[in-house]
Amino acid sequence: MAKKSKIAANERRKAVVLRYAERRAVLKETVRTGTPQERAAAVRELNRQPRDASATRIRNRDSVDGRPRGHLTRFGISRIRFREMAHRGELPGITKASW
Repeated sequence: MAKKSKIAANERRKAVVLRYAERRAVLKETVRTGTPQERAAAVRELNRQPRDASATRIRNRDSVDGRPRGHLTRFGISRIRFREMAHRGELPGITKASW
């Protein structure tokens, strides 16, 4: 189980990303297509935003216990939790491979 403070910090980051997402998208588009003066102003504005406003600051974590590594995006859980749940038959359509 991950520390509760790490899980809470990640949730806080998700909220900040959502708050700034629309404004960041507009500024990124300006950086991509604007005039040199507009680009410079957009870059300055992006730099003034909080670091946690960037979506790359969010860490994929196990939805059950918050484990940060071995995350399976398709299921939203870690590899260890996936294996446990698959063995108990809690994941529909998932069977243990044998050949």
